[in-house]
This record gives sequence, structure tokens and C-alpha cells, in this order.
Amino acid sequence: MLVAGGTDLYPNMKRRQFEPKVLIGLKNIQELRGISGDETVGVTIGASVTLREASSHPALLNHYYALAKAAGLVSTPPLRNMGTVGGNLCVDTRCNYYNMPHTWRKAIGFCMKKDGDVCLVAPGSHRCWAISSSDLAPVVLALDARLRLVGSGGERVLPAGEFYRNDGIEYLAKEADEILADVRLPPADGWRTTYWKLRRRGSFDFPILGVAVSLRLRERGVVDSFRLVLGAVASGPVEVREAEAILVDKRPSADDVAAVAEAAFTIAKPLDNADGHFYWRKRMVKLYVKGALKELLSVEES
Repeated sequence: MLVAGGTDLYPNMKRRQFEPKVLIGLKNIQELRGISGDETVGVTIGASVTLREASSHPALLNHYYALAKAAGLVSTPPLRNMGTVGGNLCVDTRCNYYNMPHTWRKAIGFCMKKDGDVCLVAPGSHRCWAISSSDLAPVVLALDARLRLVGSGGERVLPAGEFYRNDGIEYLAKEADEILADVRLPPADGWRTTYWKLRRRGSFDFPILGVAVSLRLRERGVVDSFRLVLGAVASGPVEVREAEAILVDKRPSADDVAAVAEAAFTIAKPLDNADGHFYWRKRMVKLYVKGALKELLSVEES
């Protein structure tokens, strides 16, 4: 297995969720480090850039705020000093039946994601329903980023939306011999972005809901483009395409914001496999989408 910061991999090894015979360290590969470019041509972020570096980089803070904010909300300061952008984008999916000590999982007969054959969240299902636990994943979709993968067969660049799959086990479209090399952000071009995160403890927990929004206005406050992506409500980030048509070519009103929140509420289908009751998490989608939109619209109107 590949390891950069190891902040998720090492705990999973301790719980015997990952049992690699060999670890391949990436941290000292200089080609995977560094942030280059600017808001006019786009910014490239190396996969081994730490979350602390991403959260405090001036170009990201000023022009790609959602990414800097999301990076700064991952875990705790010591772990943000270790954890990397690439690691968070590829972080394992999570579930209350999976992220437990080995003895606990053995006592219940294991689950489909590791050593078992039944998804204990949805026993009648043919697939694993562990949820996406990345803060950066919904953001790179909202920013329309592209991810560069390098492997033995060469390199390829994927739109962020094609990198993720809605499957708790096969959640990435990355081959086993491929390395995520960098993230390529398009020109800022007037986009305003934000990220809102719900978690049990505000100091360090994984998301149980993430809301990434990017919005661009033209004259008189009319919405030119709009993207809304939810995290931690499925096995991959969920783009709420139905909501985009509600705002585009309009000067948003409170009713429009409420309609977008309702569309997000409808499409979000969290299950009973994370902190908090699943219906409460679904209800919070409305509040967080409204909050994120009002933040961006108030910035534009001020």
C-alpha cells in the first residue's frame, strides 16, 4: 500500500482493516509536493502537500476558499501537519460496523467491507454502503478540478466527478498501480466558494455531512453558474444537479435558496452508519445548504 501522511492508514492497520505486507512511502518524492500557478491560469496542488499548507496558502485562501477551508477543518493541527491533500482525497470510506477494533468486528461476524459477506447497514443489499469521509472530495467536484494519476501504463487526467464511485469498497476509479500525483484547479474566474462541515465534535471528527458550494454572479446579482456537492451522505460525493437549475439566470430570493435546500434534502439519503441519527443528518442538509448559500450571496451583495 502507498503511504504519505499515514493518518488514516496507520490506525486502519492497527485495527487490521488494512493488512499490507509492504508500505511504499511517498512523502519524500519532491515531484508530488508544492503548489504552483495562480488564479488567472489555475492552480496545481501536489498530492503530498500537507493539509496545513493547503489551508494557509494565500492563493487558495483568496481564490479557492472552499478548498483551503475544508483542508483546515480536517482533524487536528498535529494531523493536518502530517496528512496530505492526496491522502484526504483518497481516504477510506467509513462505517460504524467497519471502523471498530478487530475483536469487536469478529464478534459480530465481520462486514462486507472486510472479512465478511453481508453489509450490516443494509443486509439485503449486494453492495457496501460505507460513506465517503473526505472533506476535500466534495470541494474538488464543486471547483470542477481535474486529478492527475500516474501509473505503470503512463498518466491520465480525470475530472473529479469521474474519480469517485458510489460504492463503499470500490470507491475510487484509481487502479492499484496508480498514484494520485496532483490536483488541477481551473482559473478562479470570479467563482466564490465555501464549505460547511457537520461533525459530532467540532474540534476533530470526520464529517457526517459536508456541503461544498461554488457560485458565480454576473451583473445585478444574477447567478451565472452554480454547483452544489454533498459529502458524507453516500459512498461518494453527491452533486445536486437538480438544484443548479433553480438558481442559474436568477437573482436569488429567500424562496430560491429554500428550494435549493429542499432539492438537496431530497437527494441526500444518509444511512444509520455514522454519528448521529440518520434522519437528523438528513434534516441538517437543509440548514447547511441554506447557510452556505447565504454566506456566498451576502459576500457578493455586500
